[in-house]
Amino acid sequence: MKILITGATGLVGGEIVRLCKEQGIAVNYLTTRKSKIVAESNFQGFYWNPNVNEIDLDCFEGVSAIINLAGASISKRWTPKYKKIVLSSRINTLRTLRFGLEKIDSSKIVSFASASAIGIYPTSMTSFYEEDEKGVDHSFLGEVVEAWEKEVDAFQNFDFSVAKIRIGLVMSANGGALPEMAKPIKYFAGAAFGSGMQWQSWIHITDLARLFLFTVKNELNGVYNGVGPNPVNNAKLLKEIAKVLQRPLILPNVPQFAMKALLGEMSYILFASQRVSSKKIEEEGFSFYYTNICKAIEGIYSKNSENKHEFDVREKKEYV
Repeated sequence: MKILITGATGLVGGEIVRLCKEQGIAVNYLTTRKSKIVAESNFQGFYWNPNVNEIDLDCFEGVSAIINLAGASISKRWTPKYKKIVLSSRINTLRTLRFGLEKIDSSKIVSFASASAIGIYPTSMTSFYEEDEKGVDHSFLGEVVEAWEKEVDAFQNFDFSVAKIRIGLVMSANGGALPEMAKPIKYFAGAAFGSGMQWQSWIHITDLARLFLFTVKNELNGVYNGVGPNPVNNAKLLKEIAKVLQRPLILPNVPQFAMKALLGEMSYILFASQRVSSKKIEEEGFSFYYTNICKAIEGIYSKNSENKHEFDVREKKEYV
């Protein structure tokens, strides 16, 4: 099996590549930086520039599955200029991929999976969202994800499966939200945001990488939530981080107006509430390693954790 990955040098892409190497799965990857192109056994880089619809068609050689993870980070101040970058980085990459696929014989490709985000779901303290939800959040993030998924739908014209993975809060020590949440806690300055009751649907990075591989291996079609089985509220999440780091949470909750003054419109993501179901992907046969937020954070921060050792052993034995 050979997989073409966009965004392979990012947080999630790097974990997928790691699992692929462990499992003997060959990887081609696309990068906008020629300095990041390497040629190793079962790991080959190719240049592309989605801003001008440029792609090295050799990237598709021998490929049977594609995983698309490309897109600029949403964790930067949402200036008018950066908003355009966030949207175009997702739309242009998909259009360039589609342009390339139209230029080749794509009959050997059997599956395609693209990242999406749970930010499409309307913020709610009470709803429990499954993939058939039709509502879209009235926010910049909701607008971006809706346009992103519409672009993915265009791939249904090809003769391979097309899946959209709506990713939640990714738990990793190497990037994403967790280190940023942990930083103030380490210095005794941690506090919940707003009421602290907003739902945060999370997933351990290894489970997310496994979920993408499971999706392309099983040629799944449609929308799947990339979240773990047990969402938690913001206060509970911070409490568990503080517990593992052995730090107290003594400060009052941070009001929304204060974060908006500091971060601007982007602060919205700290207070949005999406309680999201993982039932659909589990019914396909996917089994999560990390189902409990406490064990997930322990596994990330405790190098000698019994749970971490157990999961590492299982990863090496299993294909996905």
